[in-house]
Amino acid sequence: MTDVARAAGVSTATVSYVLSGKRPVAPATRAAVENAITELGFTVNTAARSLRTGQSTLVALIVPDIANPFFAQLAATLQEELRGLGLHVIVCNTRADRHEERALLAEAVQQRFAGVVITPFRLLPRDIETLDRTGIPTVISADISFGPVDLVTPDARAATRRALERVIAAGRRRIAMIAGPRDATGGDPRLELLRDLARRLGTSLPRDMVVRGEHTREAGAEGFALLMSRRYRPDAVFCANDVVAVGAMDKACELGVDIPGEVALVGHDDALFASLVRPRLTTIRYPAEEVGRAAARLLKERLAGRTVHRTVRVGAEFVARASA
Repeated sequence: MTDVARAAGVSTATVSYVLSGKRPVAPATRAAVENAITELGFTVNTAARSLRTGQSTLVALIVPDIANPFFAQLAATLQEELRGLGLHVIVCNTRADRHEERALLAEAVQQRFAGVVITPFRLLPRDIETLDRTGIPTVISADISFGPVDLVTPDARAATRRALERVIAAGRRRIAMIAGPRDATGGDPRLELLRDLARRLGTSLPRDMVVRGEHTREAGAEGFALLMSRRYRPDAVFCANDVVAVGAMDKACELGVDIPGEVALVGHDDALFASLVRPRLTTIRYPAEEVGRAAARLLKERLAGRTVHRTVRVGAEFVARASA
């Protein structure tokens, strides 16, 4: 570190601040330090730091489905944002199973992880509070609050309203949704938001127009088939996420249902594949990169000593494409 400081013309404390992110550093100074680090091939001895502090340099990203590109992008952004602290992200896939979620939280405590970022699926708020009380910085990425803990959550009301207004303006009135499972923690906020907006816009989302399943492609296909078996078919289907929407699109092709001619289809998240499928998927963009940056920022603040819990709302955006 002394060599880096000498090469950059700064103090060793400034080098430490650049590496840890604990204090702001002027952009020009940061650039000089980073250039010196690159030129000298300097690396942080994370093993020595772990032995000294008794804490791991690992941050766990615990997600329900790593096959969902949203979580892959979240992982990539989180890793990039935390690299300067000498921290490394490991991705843990729970398959939306409560027992696996709890087991991974217990492992994080046992291994004294430096931090945890988690998208809970069937965990209860008390599970999260137990982890937070151990002193491990914890960030929740979810649509609902999990009590007194740092939270990154979507602000999707305006974007969802625009999506609904688009399908209504096209003359569609039989609105349906392929929603998440009933036993997901906190219910299904995306379903409740859509139902509330439908009522406010002079239409409705009847119970028989809501089918439930896991957030998977298979559940999307099964849900769409069930909706198409109704006596009065919907003419617009909203989906819990883009993976579910692609499953619905698969089944529509199999059944000979024209998208969007007969049924408009709307996803959620704007995963990387949403603009690649045909027809290109209309969706509500919840930017994984911004979620990752917000989660990293909250972790850095906690590592720097912040004790008051914070909530960061990440704005969603309606993305109109060919499917609706």
